[in-house]
Amino acid sequence: MKRHFVLGTAIVVLAISAFSQSPSQTPAYVTPGDNLVIEKIPQIPVGVDDQTHRYGEFRTATLFDWHPSHHEMLIGTRFGDVAQVHWVKMPGGDRRQMTFYPDRVLGAQFEPKGHYFVFAKDIGGGEWYQFYRQDVDSGDVTQLTDGKSRNTGLVFAHDAGRIAYSSTRRNNKDTDLWTMDTADPKSDHLLVQLEGGGWQASDWSHDGKQILLLEEMSIQRSNVWLVDASSGNKKQITQAQTPENEVNYSQPRFSRDRRGVYMSTDLDSEFHRLAYFDLATMKPTFLTTAIPWDVEEFDLSEDGKTIAFVTNENGIGKLYLMDTASGKFRPVAGLPTGVLSGVKMHRDGRIVAVDVASAKSPSDVYSVDVASGKVERWTQSETGGLNAANNVEPQLVSWKSFDGKTITGFLYQPDAKKFPGKRPVIINIHGGPEGQSRPGFQGRNNYFFNEMGVAMLYPNVRGSVGYGKTFSKLDNGFHREDTYKDIGALLDWVGTQASLDAEHIMILGGSYGGHMTWAISAFYNDKIRCALPIVGMSNLVTFLEHTEAYRRDLRRVEYGDERDPQMRAYLEKIAPMNHLDAMHKPIFAVVGKNDPRVPWSESRQILDKLNAQGTPTWFLMANDEGHGYAKKKNQDFLFDAEVMFVKTYLLEQQ
Repeated sequence: MKRHFVLGTAIVVLAISAFSQSPSQTPAYVTPGDNLVIEKIPQIPVGVDDQTHRYGEFRTATLFDWHPSHHEMLIGTRFGDVAQVHWVKMPGGDRRQMTFYPDRVLGAQFEPKGHYFVFAKDIGGGEWYQFYRQDVDSGDVTQLTDGKSRNTGLVFAHDAGRIAYSSTRRNNKDTDLWTMDTADPKSDHLLVQLEGGGWQASDWSHDGKQILLLEEMSIQRSNVWLVDASSGNKKQITQAQTPENEVNYSQPRFSRDRRGVYMSTDLDSEFHRLAYFDLATMKPTFLTTAIPWDVEEFDLSEDGKTIAFVTNENGIGKLYLMDTASGKFRPVAGLPTGVLSGVKMHRDGRIVAVDVASAKSPSDVYSVDVASGKVERWTQSETGGLNAANNVEPQLVSWKSFDGKTITGFLYQPDAKKFPGKRPVIINIHGGPEGQSRPGFQGRNNYFFNEMGVAMLYPNVRGSVGYGKTFSKLDNGFHREDTYKDIGALLDWVGTQASLDAEHIMILGGSYGGHMTWAISAFYNDKIRCALPIVGMSNLVTFLEHTEAYRRDLRRVEYGDERDPQMRAYLEKIAPMNHLDAMHKPIFAVVGKNDPRVPWSESRQILDKLNAQGTPTWFLMANDEGHGYAKKKNQDFLFDAEVMFVKTYLLEQQ
């Protein structure tokens, strides 16, 4: 399932940039990189950068994979400009860097013998991912894929270097199923030709003869197929669905004896439960009904005896261990309270690792001994020398929307002693739209709370996951503008709070949150001071027409099919692009030139018209980024510019 947005770490990566020089050469202003296109952003004094830079000097660590025979792991972390693969040999051990590229590395997996690992990376944020093999002993790197297509969802066979993966190689639209022996790239071949962009291999049977294939059609609807690994013949093993009875299946995994499949599913339930399906009958046995929350992800030990699974309980992650023979499970004690992700069992079944992030700690990797329950911390990411224990903890808040629905969110408030009186507010809207804001590490945003006295509120409007599938469907199709009204109700709620200043509100969001930011600027302009849409859509019609072909149909399920005249008319009616006359408050638009999801033209087309009518605008485009900024140098300049924007427009006359 795994479609949440950890607060402060999703699209909106926000902060240092000035070069180190002798005092006589120190410039008065931050020097932007040649890769940045800047319009109307005033020069940023070096003093601003001096104040913000420590808040940008934090790192995070995410688990990539366990070594197959040793209790050692590959993680992703950043020591330069972008995240790379690092090797950690023990809890608290050194992070030895293994890859060195100007662009991010998004994941790495060991082959089952541990002689090499395969990693994925793109160029400039374009998301045309390629796979590479790196030998452990020699360090030699071999490109495995064609260098042109988009390749995702790599899954190793259990006892060999064979992989199954999805690729758009045939037509740059459909994600066909391919297989390859990674020791010999020439063995690469198309196994199953498919139609659509939502196909992905999920697991191999332990004898290597079958592959589980997941077909995702929307956040609410998916199917599972069984594929013969030799012939490519496939058959659907989940039941046929109708629009009135949609079911989502996630992470199908073969049982050790190959007689059944474990999955997370919302079949006959509002929430995702862990279930076991007997392959002979496909009759489900639900294993976690006692937990009234989503099972977000799980991993099955190689011997099939233990399942580690993570739940999302009102935004907080919890780890459980299950004995598959009895079906009994127990919660794991001793992990920090926060957002959990990336759960991974070691092949020996004795230890499980998971990423943990919280308001007071960046994402770090922890392990749990299955037998004893002993918890160990493998990484301790730096926080720029700042004491993260002093960071603001969020509070869960709620309000009634226009139709009586209860909407919730997380509110971060500055220290009332340091910043008395009503505080200005940034409303930060998550992307997706099927995402969820959760109380993770705030990173640079802590600067707003600690140094500027600005509160930040993260709403989970209708359409967010984590609150049941009925709630997640409430924004589909002709109900799109109801999400805007949820924010409209929030703006009114802010006015009822003694600690918040309803006269000083800024809207911020990335991706779909960027679209929401444009929309609030159009429909509630009189209630806000300014807005900062990041890689957001200004018109869902033009977005659907120009987003990359491999994802277009998947997005149509969520937003509506713009080719249908009635739907097109509705989407045009609610498009911020078509309500320019109402948009007079300052707007700072941020884009990546290589964005395959929301083309940068979505911001450009509306910004040009806003400029023509005299609306104050700022514009920032990074020529070496895509859907959000991954490079620290770009994040740093963006945050400095954001601080300037907040000072200029949100805090004006405050």
